[in-house]
Amino acid sequence: MDLDFRYDRVRLHFRASGEIRFPPRLPANMLRSALGAAFHHIACEPDCQDARTCSRAADCDYARIFEPRPAAAGPSGLADWPRPFVFRAQHLDGRQIRPGDGFHVDINLFDTRVETRERLEEAFRRMGEGGLGPGRGQATLLGAEVTPLVVSLTPVAGNVGAIRVRFVSPTELKAAGKVAGEPEFGILFARLRDRISALRALYGGGPLELDFRALGERARTIRMTHCRIRQIAARRHSSRTGQTHDIGGFVGEAVYEGPMAEFAPYLAAGAATGVGRQTVWGKGEIRFEPLSRGS
Repeated sequence: MDLDFRYDRVRLHFRASGEIRFPPRLPANMLRSALGAAFHHIACEPDCQDARTCSRAADCDYARIFEPRPAAAGPSGLADWPRPFVFRAQHLDGRQIRPGDGFHVDINLFDTRVETRERLEEAFRRMGEGGLGPGRGQATLLGAEVTPLVVSLTPVAGNVGAIRVRFVSPTELKAAGKVAGEPEFGILFARLRDRISALRALYGGGPLELDFRALGERARTIRMTHCRIRQIAARRHSSRTGQTHDIGGFVGEAVYEGPMAEFAPYLAAGAATGVGRQTVWGKGEIRFEPLSRGS
């Protein structure tokens, strides 16, 4: 049985020709907005306002990558598909890039077809030319490094009895239609499972043939023995749609104890995909480490 989750880590190198200021907390939000505008410019007709109503959406690269929607019901009844990429830009949090300085932007790309990557690189090049941030400082794309990566979702060997998970960027998890107050492991795993399964089904090796209900039941037996989180308030305003979105959430860490060997691979994949709502805006970035008991 194929239980591999594959993706490309793409590092895009830029050199600034003007001053660029990245905002604190969610620099990926600024990048996502600028990249979306650049992609829309190179891929869409000037009068196109919304990919959902565009007559060319079925053949449009912007719609396929930035606003993917199923022709019919998607996996698990998804009305909107997850986008096939996430930014990894925490290293740019609050940074000021001066003219002449180099910097890089990382994305994890789950649609690993060459044509998708090349189209994104074209949009990144246009993004740099159009400028970033309030001052619209321009940057030149110098090149891209691509690293293909594979995470096996088979249980890890040995006894894994405790894991610390760090919630690096604001994270928002939902359970039973409500925002969860704390990241209990059953909730965290359910959202990881759903996201990883959907991304693989849509862009990778196809649906995972696993008993997800049984996995979820076992995940709910894992105990959260430590939780230190705090809420971060953040909002974003779309100049294109005029809408304002709440993009806050919690950051911090939690420790989970129990038989974790079968769940550790999902945390490893989740470090690449992010978890919870609005991951494309940089939310839900996690890191984890196995612990010895009592650590």
